[in-house]
Amino acid sequence: MITLAIAEDHQALIDGIQLLLEYEEDIEIVGFANDGEALMDIVARKQPKIVLTDIRMPKIDGIVACKLIKKEYPHIKVIAFTMFDQEEAVKQMLEAGADGYLLKNSELKNVLIAIKQVINGKSYFDANLILDFDNPASKKKKGLLSKREKEILSLIGQGKTSSEISNQLFIGQTTVETHRKNMIRKLGLKGKGELLRYALEKKYDF
Repeated sequence: MITLAIAEDHQALIDGIQLLLEYEEDIEIVGFANDGEALMDIVARKQPKIVLTDIRMPKIDGIVACKLIKKEYPHIKVIAFTMFDQEEAVKQMLEAGADGYLLKNSELKNVLIAIKQVINGKSYFDANLILDFDNPASKKKKGLLSKREKEILSLIGQGKTSSEISNQLFIGQTTVETHRKNMIRKLGLKGKGELLRYALEKKYDF
């Protein structure tokens, strides 16, 4: 029996997966989680053979959850199930030990394909992923920002204010504002609103 735990907060997707797996006699869903802490609790109690997890989750995100699962329960297979198709998100999940990477906008039947492939010791990558980790153009774009700017951009993507960022990084609020202006200029954006949108879109692409 393939036991499966799912970390996902969109009820429509959960319903779809349940319908998909309803007649699969060798697959049993042993738990659902809406955040990373709840997922870790299910994993500890049920020790499923496969975990299907979103990346962006409250409390503990999917990348950290994957690392923790692989450290504590290396035999458990982990499949990322996410909207993030950026190379860096894929790379971070792979480095965390993920066995598969599936996009939510794929056909639902691919969930079953990914589960069966991964349980047989193979990796699964969504056919819609375009992976080119060594692309010089991609590296050049990321190289526009300094290490400190990437730190600040990451915190902006987490919804932090300039005041909160200055406290967290032990730098002045004026310094944070200067970094914001420099990033807006370097990235060719038009203001703080566009910077926030960029930070949210690139949350796992720093």
